[in-house]
Amino acid sequence: MGTSPGNCTGSWSISEESLRRYVLHASENCIQELLSASDSNCVGSVDDGWKVLGIDNGIELSKHRSGSLHTFRSRSISPQQFITVANAIDAAKQWDSDLVEARYIKDLEENLSIIRLRFGEKSKPLFRNREFIVYERRETMDDGTLVVAVASLPKEIAAGLHPKQNNAIRGLLLQSGWVVEKLEDESCMVTYIIQLDPAGWLPRFFVNRFNTKLVMIIENLKKQVLACRDNRDA
Repeated sequence: MGTSPGNCTGSWSISEESLRRYVLHASENCIQELLSASDSNCVGSVDDGWKVLGIDNGIELSKHRSGSLHTFRSRSISPQQFITVANAIDAAKQWDSDLVEARYIKDLEENLSIIRLRFGEKSKPLFRNREFIVYERRETMDDGTLVVAVASLPKEIAAGLHPKQNNAIRGLLLQSGWVVEKLEDESCMVTYIIQLDPAGWLPRFFVNRFNTKLVMIIENLKKQVLACRDNRDA
């Protein structure tokens, strides 16, 4: 890797093979973190580190803090068709109204892509008017559990792949994503995890507003699942 000539913003040029190796390694770590955070055998145990903030319309909301890192988790039991909808980035604007653009920049492998996510003016704090250059890796485990791992690329690599526009704020999304675990009764346990590092204390009003967003995301995805099932049965 090297600094691009004539660029003082700190962007790096990187070969596609080096990018692929880096993202494979980073996304594997992300997948393991997501599986650990969603482990249904540990949920609710005294020492699992998660604090349940409440239950809204059947969706459990929890928070975990380690140093300056804040992790939010929402969990719900949904139809198995949820897997198909949760796995489709093209449907993202339908389940997160704050997202105004989700565009593929590069496909590294069949299940591994670089994507630009852009959020609008009505988004929650830390997302408002921001764009994120992220990897997205979709992996189906041996037991049928679907993991969708998403996280920002390092800013220098992101700048080399997609230079920041003058009016855009480049945000940072830490290891986040979906885990959808099949259950025995034709349903699935859906866990949505997002990690933020605001470098300090999060005010309570932000936590409350962010929890509302997490409930909305899962509820909107459930609506998409039911709509798809109704269209199929019609």
